[in-house]
Amino acid sequence: MRPHVNDAHRRHLGLIALLSVLLALIAVPAGPLAKAHAAACGTTNVAQGKTATASSTENAGTAASNAVDGNAGTRWSSAFSDPQWLQVDLGSSQTICEVVLTWEAAYASSYQIQVSANGTDWTTVASTTTGAGGTETRAASGTGRYVRMNGTARHTQYGYSLWEFAVHTTDGTGPQIPGGGDLGPNVLVFDPSTPNIQAKLDQIFQQQEAAQFGTGRYALLFKPGTYNNINANIGFYTSIAGLGLSPDDTNFNGDVTVDAGWFNGNATQNFWRSAENLALNPVSGTDRWAVAQAAPFRRMHVRGGLNLAPNGYGWASGGYIADSKIDGTVGPYSQQQWYTRDSSVGGWTNGVWNMAFSGVQGAPAQSFPNPPYTTLDTTPVSREKPFLYLDGSDYKVFVPAKRTNARGTTWGAGAPQGSSIPLSQFYVVKPGATAATINAALAQGLNLLFTPGIYHVDQTINVNRANTVVLGLGLATIIPDNGVTAMKVADVDGVKLAGFLIDAGAVNSPVLLQVGPQGAAADHAANPTTVQDVFIRIGGAGPGKATTSMEVNSDDTIIDHTWIWRADHGAGVGWDTNPADYGLRVNGDDVLATGLFVEHFKKYDVQWSGQNGRTIFFQNEKAYDAPNQAAIQNGATKGWAAYKVDDSVTTHEAWGVGSYCNFTSDPTIRMDHGFEVPVKSGVKMHDVLVVSLGGMGQYDHVINSTGAATSGTSTVPSNVVSFP
Repeated sequence: MRPHVNDAHRRHLGLIALLSVLLALIAVPAGPLAKAHAAACGTTNVAQGKTATASSTENAGTAASNAVDGNAGTRWSSAFSDPQWLQVDLGSSQTICEVVLTWEAAYASSYQIQVSANGTDWTTVASTTTGAGGTETRAASGTGRYVRMNGTARHTQYGYSLWEFAVHTTDGTGPQIPGGGDLGPNVLVFDPSTPNIQAKLDQIFQQQEAAQFGTGRYALLFKPGTYNNINANIGFYTSIAGLGLSPDDTNFNGDVTVDAGWFNGNATQNFWRSAENLALNPVSGTDRWAVAQAAPFRRMHVRGGLNLAPNGYGWASGGYIADSKIDGTVGPYSQQQWYTRDSSVGGWTNGVWNMAFSGVQGAPAQSFPNPPYTTLDTTPVSREKPFLYLDGSDYKVFVPAKRTNARGTTWGAGAPQGSSIPLSQFYVVKPGATAATINAALAQGLNLLFTPGIYHVDQTINVNRANTVVLGLGLATIIPDNGVTAMKVADVDGVKLAGFLIDAGAVNSPVLLQVGPQGAAADHAANPTTVQDVFIRIGGAGPGKATTSMEVNSDDTIIDHTWIWRADHGAGVGWDTNPADYGLRVNGDDVLATGLFVEHFKKYDVQWSGQNGRTIFFQNEKAYDAPNQAAIQNGATKGWAAYKVDDSVTTHEAWGVGSYCNFTSDPTIRMDHGFEVPVKSGVKMHDVLVVSLGGMGQYDHVINSTGAATSGTSTVPSNVVSFP
């Protein structure tokens, strides 16, 4: 790492820069042309927060993104050679009128400002061979999506070093759709001095407790501080979160509770809610989080124990914990299955069918099936979900960094690794927003923050820019109309989709969420796209239809907690009323799923065609409502497998995977197997189980023709520890 230029040298450089500016002022009169330029050129820095790349970086602390982060204390610096460049993707084609370069002491004496429509073919719109360093404002005239500084000669022996690289456009305002703004009426923000907090929490809970298919959506956000005597009961479509960078910034002397009183003590339908980024001191010493699918417990610190069962220990079918620390013991009790990732626990008491852990400090040792623990020491690749927080009085979204072979939480040992995006770089989507406006905001380079609500879209939401964040609050729900695909992601690096629900519309969609176009082949290993707490529903709130729920074509994608559900109860439910063939179809290579819940599809719930796929924890139930054996016949095979790896695949691996059946319409239905994979040395399945619920249908085998059949009404799993 090079030393900074000494102070005397800096003062000398500063005097030169000041003299250059004075000479420029003398040499250029403020005539009509200068006035016209000033009037036409805006002052908004349209490069701030956008994606920046560079020919090189001096070290990890001087990344290209530092030059467009709006922070005058961070910088990009290059290798010590010529030429070098820094470029920024504005997200859409814009007319450039000016750039402002704020140089560190190591500056360019010769450089060009260039624009490009595609990032490959460049046109020079300004240049100098007498750069003076300091802050240089360069008039430019050109149109392009990409803008770069192309340095050809350095003033010092060091590299090129920019504190900031600002770009101004001729419309005077930058993007036409403004970023930032308020979070809307269904986001409730509290601080410790807010009066009647408990009364407000109780009011929301009373409304949402049993509103399984209701239209209410709420996010309850708590500013950093300490809150006393809190019991936040969390109902449907309600998210509760702290607004600190660390869970320990927001402390409850009290509880965040999910119980099942509304459903007579049965927690198997406690869906669609979340808790995030809080520290709890439970009143009784143990917090209760009795949930089923689509109810993540993320980035939480419980200074005590955690009970995952309802009061009375009724049925429960969850669940998911990530990036959390539970100081005491976790008691799943009646929970049938659970997955915990990259966390720390003080202990774990039991398991029913399938308890899976990866990267969890304090996790029980591998012992499947008795007790049914599947334990991986680390998680191969992970990146935590983006989250909203307060930096002083400014809202920002923190995007955690990717980790490999992770173990334990991302917080608690210094500042979290990642980057912050100001809210001004987000289009804050509120109910009533159209798909056209959402797409225009994306085309301008804005990210998306969906506030709690329901959004009908009559055209596909197209996420085409690398590193775009699409974040939902309060289980924001997107419904595609007229059979469109709700959302498509281009084959680009680092898109983050998180925290929203896609609800199928009444007209059949070919696919609801597509990650990468068919045939996608770009390598994203260094910066994968992530899909986190994204839930998909077909029927339940009303008739819904889709052929495929989620299709993943981009290589290296991480699916981190999803519940893909063809509804088996609610409105618009029936074998021919809410048809859906496939839950998840994976065509991309090197895709990793951590916490995969997929249920009730007519054909394969999961079909995996890409190479080098991996799944850590899979939970499945086959469709309740198949009318008879013929309805699910797959050629000569009885039933469509819950998890199918195509015959063309040579490498695939899965751990802690289970499927169960409950064929209520015809209990005589039989499945040849729950899992179907090619018999190849590179295809490995660990800790696999199938279960018949009370004898309502049966499996003849667990995987292919291996594993004992389920039988009778005992609801006892058939297990295969390793295959082949």
